[in-house]
Amino acid sequence: MNLDYIVREPENITPSTPILFMLHGYGSNEQDLFSFRETLPQDWIIVSFRAPRDTQFEGYSWYDIDFNNPDNFMDLPQAKESLDSVLESILKITNHYGLTESRAHLCGFSQGGVLSYALALQYPDLFNYVACLSAYPEDKILTHIVKDKKKLEKLRFFVSHGTDDAVIPLEWGRKAADLLYDLNCYFTFREYMSGHGVNQKNYMDLMDFFSK
Repeated sequence: MNLDYIVREPENITPSTPILFMLHGYGSNEQDLFSFRETLPQDWIIVSFRAPRDTQFEGYSWYDIDFNNPDNFMDLPQAKESLDSVLESILKITNHYGLTESRAHLCGFSQGGVLSYALALQYPDLFNYVACLSAYPEDKILTHIVKDKKKLEKLRFFVSHGTDDAVIPLEWGRKAADLLYDLNCYFTFREYMSGHGVNQKNYMDLMDFFSK
């Protein structure tokens, strides 16, 4: 499945040009995280995907959610299909730009962050900086993650969550710290006085993370 996306290209692209892939949350679209581009490094390629499934009010999702059934919160077949589509699209786009000496970065919000954990931990050789905002690591799609410390050592995670998140509970988000610690991954975990979103301090810390 080919995913729709929008892109910002720098003036010069070389085999080592950094590329950042963005995955929005449930009911949103590719324009959402793309608004971050103004404060991201100017020499990066920025790619923001649109999820493949329609939702109400002209939004999109990576998979259906059942809020009334915590045990089946995620539609697993849809989530796996979306994971495959994102991976395929990342490889195609990276190949299109000839980025043979570059690792990709990820930035995912909510559902997009759930997929970002799975992508980075299953294919750590492809990625470097990974930001997971208002998300959580979903065990059901983390069954094939890499546990070799040597293969995970290039990953850098920035994890943030709102203390008043009414969509994805803070305790779900905190699972990430336990998981990444157990895997010996480098990570920063931060909580902010906010709901299901990115407040100003969170945004500034995220930009600081990507500028290092």
